Order: sequence, then structure tokens, then C-alpha cells
Amino acid sequence: MTSTPELTVLVVEDDFMVASIHTRFVERVDGFRVVGVAATGSQALEETARLSPDVLLLDVHLPDFSGIEVLRRLRARGDDTDVIVITAAREADTVRAAAAGGAAHYVVKPFPFEDLAARLDDVRRSREALARIGQRTEGSEGAGDRDVVQAGIDEVFSHQGAREARERLPKGLSAETARAVLAALRSAGELSATECADAIGVSRVSARRYLEHFASTGRIGVRLNYGTAGRPERRYRATFDG
Repeated sequence: MTSTPELTVLVVEDDFMVASIHTRFVERVDGFRVVGVAATGSQALEETARLSPDVLLLDVHLPDFSGIEVLRRLRARGDDTDVIVITAAREADTVRAAAAGGAAHYVVKPFPFEDLAARLDDVRRSREALARIGQRTEGSEGAGDRDVVQAGIDEVFSHQGAREARERLPKGLSAETARAVLAALRSAGELSATECADAIGVSRVSARRYLEHFASTGRIGVRLNYGTAGRPERRYRATFDG
């Protein structure tokens, strides 16, 4: 039994059977409870306003307008609900739009229960870290107190993935493409440069530049896949948590 407050979830999915599967997945994760299901973008916006869920599991392909548009409208009205995009869409533009809209995670269908459970747990840890900041800032005025508060803020941002956005990139690399590369790798678990390029819509050379940068900074891992002939293939694997 969890000692932290229960987090509520709204499932946004137009396929009834898929929505049922996602609901069962959520309710297997300790500390989370589904409070509603929406089958359209309009319903998602209405139910979010009515129920004020902590987390949205948001499909992209909806009957009236896209989940990305739902995300944009939520942010435009000042709603900071944590959003986990769950979709079969792998297009670079969709991944970029989700990242730009402040989605906490992007999960590609179909996926095992463990993938969703890990993302939900990440959202919970981020919220817990944020709550601790309020406790640390009470009466904090000295230099030592400042360091404690900063440590708490860094913890929140590491869980939310903002570390990716603020990381210094080499000249010629963009933060937007960097986020897309990491999102694709996070979803797949392991990719070659060619597979990454196909997933986000850039050239293999460009994808490899980003992957090699993240490998050199320790953000991701690399292994060599020795085939029957030719040079071994470099496979990049997700080892990061943010």
C-alpha cells in the first residue's frame, strides 16, 4: 500500500478495447486510479476540466481532432496535467509536437505493462520531488539552504526530462531534434543510427551525430553487434531515466 497520495488518471482512447487494456494496466500500478475514459478530443478537454486528473494517457489519433491538439489546448488554458502520449504514431513531427507541448512521456503502441508502469512511476517521483521543494523552501534564506532547495529543483527537472532541453549541445545540433532522438530511443529501448533516422525522419548521418554525442556524455549506452561480415553495427540503448 502506497504512503503517497493516490494519483488519478484519465484515459483518452477511441478504441473501447484498447481503453479497457490501458485502464487495467493503470490499475495494476500501486497509487494510481482511473477516474474516467474519453473517446474524443472534445470529451478529453471536457473531462479534464470536470475531473482535474493528475495524469492523462493521451492517444494521438482521435475522431474529431488529434491528441496533439488536445495537448496544445490544455496548455493554452493553463492546464498543467501530466500527459503521457500513447500512440502508434512514430512520425518525427508528432514526436516533436508532443515534446514541445510538454508531454511527460511518449509511448509507442503496442507496449508491455512494464513500459507504462515505469512512466507512471516517473511521473509520481517527479511530483513527490516537487512537493518536497515546498517543504525545503519554508524558512530557507541562507546559502546552505539555497543548496538544499536547488538540489530539490534539480531532482524535479531530471525526472521531467528538462535535462534534455537545457543540456549544452555541440554546434550544429538542435535541441528539438535531440529531444526527438531521445524520445525515439526511449520508446524503442535500442536502435541503430539507421533505425533512429527512419523513426524521426532525419538522415542516418545526422541521427548518428546526436547518438554519438549522447553516448559520449553518458546519456545512453552503446554496444557493438558483430554480424557475419563487414564492420560491426553500433547499437545505441536507453540507459537514462529522465
